[in-house]
Amino acid sequence: MDIPSPDDLLSGIRAWVELESPTGDAGAVNRMMDMVAAEFEALGAGARRIPGIDGRGDHVAFSSPWGGDEKGILVLSHLDTVHPVGTLAELPFSVDGDKAYGPGIYDMKGGAYLGLTAYRMLVEAGKTTPLPIRFLFVSDEETGSETSQKHIEAAGEKAKYVLVTEPARDGGKIVTGRQGSARFVMTTQGRPSHSGTRHRDGRSAIVEMARQITEIEGRTDYDRNFTVNVGMIEGGTAANVVPEHCRASLDFRFRNRDVGEEMIAWVKGLKSYDPDVTFSVDGGLSRPPYEKSPAIERLYSHARGLAAEIGFELVDSFTGGGSDGSFLAEKLPVLDGLGVDGEGAHTLQEHLYISSLLPRMTLLRRLFETLH
Repeated sequence: MDIPSPDDLLSGIRAWVELESPTGDAGAVNRMMDMVAAEFEALGAGARRIPGIDGRGDHVAFSSPWGGDEKGILVLSHLDTVHPVGTLAELPFSVDGDKAYGPGIYDMKGGAYLGLTAYRMLVEAGKTTPLPIRFLFVSDEETGSETSQKHIEAAGEKAKYVLVTEPARDGGKIVTGRQGSARFVMTTQGRPSHSGTRHRDGRSAIVEMARQITEIEGRTDYDRNFTVNVGMIEGGTAANVVPEHCRASLDFRFRNRDVGEEMIAWVKGLKSYDPDVTFSVDGGLSRPPYEKSPAIERLYSHARGLAAEIGFELVDSFTGGGSDGSFLAEKLPVLDGLGVDGEGAHTLQEHLYISSLLPRMTLLRRLFETLH
């Protein structure tokens, strides 16, 4: 089979990067899905389009023509990015030595394209694999996979192994563990009044929220691997009005499910300090923790051996960010971070390392060929 050069791989990735696809722009995401669907369908892969809901783009699933309904390899990728349409004007595709820049090139269009290429190499060589290969490309990973989670979990029911093409970490490390997360919106409603003439009549929603935030933020416990972050807050209408409303976002991260469930129950049971101000918390678990099981360790050891044959050392890592692999890691062996190496995810310095493309694509192909 013809082995693509790094330039060949980079050319394909560039076409994907230059079709911008921010999560919130369903039309832009669907144009990206159209491009990917055309490439897979040209390779004879069976395609299934899952219409988007709630303002999100479509999801697309592809299956190898071999293997039937047998449990197989699930390749998870997302094609949405955090970068709004127009980012190419600020961060155009460009190459500087070993670095290739562009919005979404590292997180994660580069890795998603490597998965396609690994599959293409098999098809063009007329080869099949011991297990069927199924791909799922989702449209809303960057905002928590609210519309895709059920489809990811359903795909997991037909999987024996899960490979996630999220980018590598810290110089090429793959991921065998991630923190779980929970997201909430907190609201307070008080009583408005003029701050000069009727101050004593008011009940401040912002004061109540401030007291709650102080209490909640104080629950960060590094020894238990539990952290709290209130990331956004808004409220009030004018400097001379005792504020009636306040709203804040809350993010929990945790390494252990029991700790996460304990703290979710705690925050949802909080009561208002001021009986004249209402306080509510809406939300809950967004991604479970991804813990390294014996099955994940065995899959990692297999991948590490393949990498050594290819000519590079594969090291695993634990990371705090979530991914779609987290939805399946409690039930299945999941390897994450199999995408490109690089840096600058979600920034205007986002780039991949060109030297990582061929080795990491080859690792994906070898995993397809050797997993039983």
